[in-house]
Amino acid sequence: MTWDAYAVAWASLHGGFDPRTASPLIRGWIRIAWRAGVLLARLGLGPMAVTAGGLLLCLLVPVAALAGPAGWIGAGILVAAAAFADSFDGAVAVVTGRATRLGFVVDSVADRIGEAAWLLALWLAGAPAGLVVAAGGLSWLHEYVRARATAGGMADIGMVTVGERPTRIAVAIPGLLIAGVSSLVLPLPIAAVAVAAGLALQLVGLVQLFLTVRRELR
Repeated sequence: MTWDAYAVAWASLHGGFDPRTASPLIRGWIRIAWRAGVLLARLGLGPMAVTAGGLLLCLLVPVAALAGPAGWIGAGILVAAAAFADSFDGAVAVVTGRATRLGFVVDSVADRIGEAAWLLALWLAGAPAGLVVAAGGLSWLHEYVRARATAGGMADIGMVTVGERPTRIAVAIPGLLIAGVSSLVLPLPIAAVAVAAGLALQLVGLVQLFLTVRRELR
């Protein structure tokens, strides 16, 4: 599948937004996903297999974190790998023409389980349990509001807040990596700071999402 054909198919699944008109950063990332999707499809991997692989990587994150500071570094690397897999399963689905509503549901459930695993790893890295539970609850509420708004008539909400999944990834990876590195030299509450920052962004994002939903569904 050519880039132009992929862009058209991708746009049809994302509210008509053409990735060829996106910013260089977003366009570049989607092109990387396209190339990876083509490669994985040639290897005979389907979107469900890639989703399962990404979920397995997520489940290994807290397992790695049990090993202490060195394990926290490994956990951060695993989160990064899982984030790539999460982007590539959708690309494989588009390239192979196997994008389905069931696949969308499975991918969403895998995302939520994966995020819970990352938060568990951050707790193991020293983040207070209360912060971890609050951050997890808000991220799940964010996705619940989005799903209910879609069921209520919104065709596509898109990425409208600062509390989206990419933000959660951007919090988890450095939170674990820096916590691991700093603990080997000078123990600092890096994991707690990362979760607190994520919690603040989730709060702001939830307000943004409510305002968007209220405007569109009035």
